[in-house]
Order: sequence, then C-alpha cells, then structure tokens
Amino acid sequence: MYRRLFLSLLLAAWIPLAAAQAIPKPGAKDLCPVCGMLVSKYPNWVAVVTWKDGHAHFFDGAKDMFKFLGDLAKYAPGHRKDDITGIYVTDFYNLERIDARQAIFVIGSDVLGPMGHELVPLASKADADDFMKDHKGKRVLSFDMVKPEIPFSLDNGKF
Repeated sequence: MYRRLFLSLLLAAWIPLAAAQAIPKPGAKDLCPVCGMLVSKYPNWVAVVTWKDGHAHFFDGAKDMFKFLGDLAKYAPGHRKDDITGIYVTDFYNLERIDARQAIFVIGSDVLGPMGHELVPLASKADADDFMKDHKGKRVLSFDMVKPEIPFSLDNGKF
C-alpha cells in the first residue's frame, strides 16, 4: 500500500516537471515568424507555440504571438489551430514559461518589449494588480480577451 502511495506521489510530482522541461527554447538562429527578429536575443520576452508534429514557433513577445495566432494562414500556411499542443509566454516577474491560456496580460504600461508596447504576461491576477500599480498599466486581459485587433492597436499606441 505504501509503495503505491509513494509511486503515485512520485508520478504526481514528475508530470508537471516533465511538462515544464518539454517547453522548447529558441536556438540562436530562430526568427520570429511575424517580425523576423532573432528571438534568442530577448529571453525575457520569449513566447512559444508548439505543434503535434513536435516543432515549435518562437516569438520575441506575446504581441507577435497573438498576431500569429490571429492569422495562421498568413504566418504559418498549412498549420491549423487544432494542431497546437501548447502556447507559452514568459512571466514578467519570475521569467519562467507559463501557459499563455492561463496568463493575465497587461497593456498600456510603461514597460516596453523588443517591439515596443507589449502585452505583458503575468502568472496571476495579484501579479497583474501589482504590475498595474507599479507600471501604469491601462488594461488587464485574459488570453480569451485578446482580440485580433489588440496587438495591432499596441503598434499604434492605442490601448
């Protein structure tokens, strides 16, 4: 009985660790498919979309990742949303990759990413509230609230 309990606990601890280790990192020559920038130059902003066939697309920030997801036909012909296995962003405070679908994003702050105004990813609502106060953010958005026009409006300075 104790052996089963031990194995269950071990498995429960290992699964999240294995998932976290499975998130690929950009190589030195990986380019953002939206803007063409070298992604590895901006490790604090990296976003990643992973696919069923094992490959990944890397982005220099959440803003370009959302542009990509909003128009796969333009940025990734032949890819379908149904083939996505993971969407990750880099948390602003702890610099770890987190599931973008669970992240909270702040726009309109005084923090700029590699491409200017950015959707700043945070791991929790409490972090987003602190960030809003510290960095004069304008809006807090969940993943589902980021409509296709929002990343483009950030390019124009409209929040």
